[in-house]
Amino acid sequence: MNSFVHKTLVVELQAGVTDRFPVLAHLSYDPSDPFAVTLVFSHDGRVLARWQLDREMVTDGLTRPVGIGDVRLSPESRGVGQELRMEFLGEVRSDGGRHHAVVFAWAETVGEFLRETRRMVAPGREEVRVDDFLADVLAGS
Repeated sequence: MNSFVHKTLVVELQAGVTDRFPVLAHLSYDPSDPFAVTLVFSHDGRVLARWQLDREMVTDGLTRPVGIGDVRLSPESRGVGQELRMEFLGEVRSDGGRHHAVVFAWAETVGEFLRETRRMVAPGREEVRVDDFLADVLAGS
């Protein structure tokens, strides 16, 4: 049995108003951090960005707009399929603005990934090892 769930898919990074460019998105889920989904975006072997998102937020983003602050997710129709629109606000630039990226993924593929995570750890069955966490913090790890 796999100890984690991983899926790599091609997503589209929006540049400008209409142009989109393909990049890879690596989604991963580790049951030892049961509330989080990690997304790593890469292109030509370079990591462009790494985000850790709330699993339930990603699930909700497939059906309705969610998120405030640095991450916003929403469903969007495109032709014959449904997409998940992911908007990320990053670090402050030297001109005072913030880095900003909009990425589109096929909602069905993200939904399949989330179903696999729920088979591994069902919602409401997540366990957080607070004692282990506190021991690490107190030990200075």
